[in-house]
Amino acid sequence: MHELIEQLVVCVERGKVNKASPFPPGMKGTDGADEVTQRALEAAIGPEVILQACNEGMTRIGEKFGRNEVFVPDLLMAAKAMNAVMAHLKPFFQSGSIKAKGTFVIGTVAGDLHDIGKNLVAMFVEGSGWKVVDLGVDVKTAKFIDTIERNPDCLVGLSALLTTTMAMMAKTVKEIKVRFPDTTVIVGGAPLSINAAKEMGANGYAPDPQGAVALLNASHK
Repeated sequence: MHELIEQLVVCVERGKVNKASPFPPGMKGTDGADEVTQRALEAAIGPEVILQACNEGMTRIGEKFGRNEVFVPDLLMAAKAMNAVMAHLKPFFQSGSIKAKGTFVIGTVAGDLHDIGKNLVAMFVEGSGWKVVDLGVDVKTAKFIDTIERNPDCLVGLSALLTTTMAMMAKTVKEIKVRFPDTTVIVGGAPLSINAAKEMGANGYAPDPQGAVALLNASHK
């Protein structure tokens, strides 16, 4: 692997955003994802290779999270480093030189204002090469429906943290499936389970960001 690419993977995995960032302490004063991505592009390393490095870094931190070796703040910093990479790659997506795997529409359901989990999923999915349409929090069913109409081949992710909003999630899943029976709907959040997802009629349940990425990538093949 090219030295710059391995350096970029580590920057994303460790959450080293840029040279000015004090996090992580062991990498203080070193180039971060921002600078390394710029150097990689100047070295004529293809944007697809850079995106794959970003994906590898997010995969590594996701696996560590699954083993309880790191925690949510570590994921957030990795996501920030990934965003620094994606800022450089946006023009390549816009020009079509990088083809997105597909479109992923995500939002926290109506009545729920929690967004950390939803944001992490959105960042991991984007880092995996998908176009993400983030609808934010407290998203009404009608907004999901309208967005799906404008993105007919999209996949949809619904998030909820409150037990009290699970009923709204179920209602939203049902209405999406009535209107768009072929649309893949993935649900996630603390009160959810695979059984709850099945009862709602969702296509899948993701307990964490990596789970969401795995489900989306499996649907893409």
